[in-house]
Amino acid sequence: MTAITQNAAIEVRDLRKAWGDQAAVDDISFTAPAGEFTVLLGPSGCGKSTTLRLIAGLEDATSGTVMIGGETVTNKAPNERQIAMVFQSYALFPHLNVAENILFGLKVRRVPAAERAERLQRTAALLGLDTLLDRRPSQISGGQQQRVALGRAIIAEKPICLMDEPLSNLDAKLRHEMRIELKSLQRKLGITMVYVTHDQVEAIAMADRIVVLNGGRIEQCADPRSLYDCPASVFVARFIGTPPMNILTLAPCPGGLAIAGDATALVAGDQKGASFYQLGVRPEDISISETGGVSATVEQVEYLGSDLLVDCRIAGQPLVMRASTQDAVRPGESVHLTWPKQRQHLFNGDTGARIDAHEGISLSTSTETGVSDP
Repeated sequence: MTAITQNAAIEVRDLRKAWGDQAAVDDISFTAPAGEFTVLLGPSGCGKSTTLRLIAGLEDATSGTVMIGGETVTNKAPNERQIAMVFQSYALFPHLNVAENILFGLKVRRVPAAERAERLQRTAALLGLDTLLDRRPSQISGGQQQRVALGRAIIAEKPICLMDEPLSNLDAKLRHEMRIELKSLQRKLGITMVYVTHDQVEAIAMADRIVVLNGGRIEQCADPRSLYDCPASVFVARFIGTPPMNILTLAPCPGGLAIAGDATALVAGDQKGASFYQLGVRPEDISISETGGVSATVEQVEYLGSDLLVDCRIAGQPLVMRASTQDAVRPGESVHLTWPKQRQHLFNGDTGARIDAHEGISLSTSTETGVSDP
């Protein structure tokens, strides 16, 4: 099967979907570039599946525009949008065998038998289904059923494939395997793929671009590394990463801002523009110091084999640190924690939005207050 090279970029402009006063999708705009793997990520009820259905034409937009390949398709029927779709439910016909399930759409569209056979051969070989074509869905595994559903989308040879949580019914090991296969397949075929999931590990592993949704609005749209290293809000900071980023409340103190409850832990300069601020630090960026740092109490230690997850409290605020198994830490003891200044993040406590250094807040470089130089 040759790569699909036609322009299949998807543009969403000021898209809104509301039922009465309740907006499921609230004036969002983003682009899914042609040939890339774009993921719509967010918790249940954030509007990601509704957005996918609006792109597919399965829902009518209240307002806004959907464009595919530079052409406005907002009011076009799904069969006019050059898309294929894979749902969370595989929706396989139990009375048809694998080959008949894959070919069903082509038969409905009256594709000639010879062409159907040729496409089936290519698709089955691509997905490793060659020896299963005579079996029925009940006679194959969950992962194989997922491949059949995917094959039904691929055999249509559309430039765009939309996927709504297609791996959620699989166990952890099989999900990992299918993630690798899906990404490899997308690259091989050059398909523009838009994929919905609530699993941030799935999103980071597969996506070229992630659109993080919350309450029907976009929190951030960026590549996985940018989302992880430079989250635009507290929501993104907590949603991306396992364990999530630690968020500590700051309070005014002589000399600037400090971790609330510990005036010695000075972490920021002048307070400007917000009633309070929050500091973000990822668990893997925190280390135990013998020469000073922020005082913390260890509450629990989880052994994970390759490392430890250490639950602490700083002045009553919870914090998780990812530590080496060589670190001798026990519940109840006091430790001093430090982290590099370039790995901490500052947020406006009122809005949750990220604050960068050029916006007037200068993060401390003092190793005596828990923040270390590189």
